[in-house]
Amino acid sequence: MKKYFFILLAAVSLGVTSCSPFQVKSDYSATANFANYKTYLLRTDDLKLNDIDKDRVLNELSKQLQAKTLTSGQNPDLIVNVKASHKKVQDITTSMGGGMGWGWGRPWGWGGGFGMGNTWTNNYNSGTIVIDIVDAKTQKLVWQGIGSGLSVDSPKSKQKQIPQIVADIMKNYPPQKGK
Repeated sequence: MKKYFFILLAAVSLGVTSCSPFQVKSDYSATANFANYKTYLLRTDDLKLNDIDKDRVLNELSKQLQAKTLTSGQNPDLIVNVKASHKKVQDITTSMGGGMGWGWGRPWGWGGGFGMGNTWTNNYNSGTIVIDIVDAKTQKLVWQGIGSGLSVDSPKSKQKQIPQIVADIMKNYPPQKGK
């Protein structure tokens, strides 16, 4: 019975984690001792966003860091630098539709026909958020998280997606060694 419970739990976990519309990656320094870090300072010099989106990113990031028992401070253990960018994306979709034809004979015979296809082009901007966490004493990068796939063309989407992508990125901090 326990065996089936763990299999079910693993399947549900996989289903929940695969629901995110974003691509999230992270990397970390294997020599960093994340248990020693207690305080952080947010640096936003590279965060080229409008004030509304900047507040969304920083509010969610602060919330996530505090949930990880880090506190904001002026003499920090960590400096958290946030960057954002976007790129133009063009999706091209082609489908082969139904068609007409004629045929004769079984199992061999004559045949013919034609089909019609359609091609659609969708242009949009896709956003990426990068979170760099730097050891304040050594000035070395100890952790980096990247999330891409934000729909930056829609204010309504950004309102929902920015906090979600920041939370998805921060799920990987602090890193679990060996994963």
